[in-house]
Amino acid sequence: MSEKVIVGGVGMIPFSKPGASPSYTEMGAEAVRLALKDAGIGYELIQEAYVGYVYGDSTSGQTALYEVGMTGIPVVNVNNNCSTGSTALWLARKAVETGAADCVLALGFEQMQAGALKGHWDDRPPTRERFLPILNTLTADAVEMGVPQALRGFGGAGREHMQKYGTSMRAFAEIRAKASRHAANNPLALFKNVVSADDVMNDKAVWPGVMTRLMACPPTCGAAAALIVSERFAKKHNIRADVQILAQSMTTDPVESFDPPSLISYVGGYMTRAAAKEVYEKAGVGPEDIKVAELHDCFAHNELLTYEGLGFCPTGEAEKFIMDGDNTYGGKVVTNPSGGLLSKGHPLGATGLAQCYELTNQLRGTADKRQVEGAKLALQHNLGLGGACVVTLYGKN
Repeated sequence: MSEKVIVGGVGMIPFSKPGASPSYTEMGAEAVRLALKDAGIGYELIQEAYVGYVYGDSTSGQTALYEVGMTGIPVVNVNNNCSTGSTALWLARKAVETGAADCVLALGFEQMQAGALKGHWDDRPPTRERFLPILNTLTADAVEMGVPQALRGFGGAGREHMQKYGTSMRAFAEIRAKASRHAANNPLALFKNVVSADDVMNDKAVWPGVMTRLMACPPTCGAAAALIVSERFAKKHNIRADVQILAQSMTTDPVESFDPPSLISYVGGYMTRAAAKEVYEKAGVGPEDIKVAELHDCFAHNELLTYEGLGFCPTGEAEKFIMDGDNTYGGKVVTNPSGGLLSKGHPLGATGLAQCYELTNQLRGTADKRQVEGAKLALQHNLGLGGACVVTLYGKN
């Protein structure tokens, strides 16, 4: 018998630029305190903790949590690239669902450096080394221009979509403009200034004909946390139990991610489709039932691809979905009401739990000006290349 899994408390701090944030210990501890306050319980009731971060030394999770309490509980440190936060959530959900624990903390934080993402080890094989020739071959022109690797992957996938389906670069600009309008109503977002699609198109080109600077998310610092509890624990401790994790799936790369060579597949297309399919089947719902979603828009290009991967629109029709306004308020599904990674920010370890924070508030009806009316189901998509994709479905309990 599986236990009903409740999101009992969530906490998130405002995201900030590298160099302007507190230390990861302060950020992580504050997010935990906020989640505990939201749940109305003390740290001593937490039985296990899963802590996600990408850039940090071993046991940084303990270092942050010790600022809140030292109770001797198991603390597991998690690193799954950009899907780290939702991987911590996946582990916490499994612990409660299987009955191994009744109150589990998932925490994610990141104290990032300015500039493009980079590896910190030069004396060993990089991740995905075996498949890098695919990326380098399909983006040879960008290699010559010195375009960073992550931008080449997602930008190249967007270009592939343009070439296959006639998608315009303006579709990506419209996604970025939509993100800014949503973020303007989010006090925790990093960038709250509203930009138009023209502003995005006229911004500095980082890959001419493919991407401008505003189409890429910024490096960001921040933290977010969630308390995952069993229904009986929630009743015992008078914790609100109106948000439930209905289904969740984590996938990694199948052979089809790389063969035949395709950048849409390379940056997670197959992982996304497989994870979404499993979640829909587990919950007995379809994409047409989803009214609000937080998805992984590390680049505007990936948001467009993810519309199709999650089944919000048919393959090749994402531009029409965007131009019809079906990705925002008044349309079919409000995507990234928080502003997403593009405007809210993307502190790698915290991102998945920041998505959980937003969707929990949406289902509680406490999202203020961002509130999506009538939402009973909420979908989360968090992607990390290397790779791992986590799709989570929340519902009103």
